[in-house]
Amino acid sequence: MLRALVFDFDGLILDTETPLIDGYADVHRAHDLPFDRELFLRSVGHADYTFDPWKAFGRAANRSELEAEMQVYKRIRILAQPVLPGVVELMEAARLRGWPIALASNSGHAHCEGHLARLGLIDRFKLIACREDVASPKPEPDLYRFAVNQLGLRPHEAVALEDSHTGSLAAKRAGLWCVVVPNVSTAHHDVSHADWRVPSMAELSPEVLLQRFGGNGRASPGRAGMTNVE
Repeated sequence: MLRALVFDFDGLILDTETPLIDGYADVHRAHDLPFDRELFLRSVGHADYTFDPWKAFGRAANRSELEAEMQVYKRIRILAQPVLPGVVELMEAARLRGWPIALASNSGHAHCEGHLARLGLIDRFKLIACREDVASPKPEPDLYRFAVNQLGLRPHEAVALEDSHTGSLAAKRAGLWCVVVPNVSTAHHDVSHADWRVPSMAELSPEVLLQRFGGNGRASPGRAGMTNVE
């Protein structure tokens, strides 16, 4: 039986990824230089993918100053972003059902907790697990294992909600059910290892998740994860 939800943060609760990419594009535009947006998109959500966003500026560029400039643009854009569709409704439905909610994010506590507090969501979480809490970030399973252990649950009793290849792979490696809700920055990701792919969080509810994953006789997360993507 399902007993909890574990949310990713960036790109799932709040679109911080599009403002990041737009922030880099803003800096390039301000300096009249081209920005390879498509190449940058391929790096989103991939911890092992190397991409140099400042290549067009040349080796002599002051990258610290460019990064600082980008952060200003990015923050302005992030602060204008709403909570993504269906997030609050799913959290409220989980609360009414008595399911605890955890966060498992490759970002740091200051980033996640700052935004969650600003958005009025931080009190909804029983646990916030971030990159500082484990030895290895996603795609390793450490964050998800830490989250379910802290909740006192077994992995198959929780559903991970993710938007990327890296995050969904971490969830599956940890033995959780995993639903992927891609955004515009991660729609191209291969998530064939996940259990289900939906276009919006608004399509999810505890009842829908129980129907899909929580009934008697259903396959384990590990087995279903390789075949059950729609």
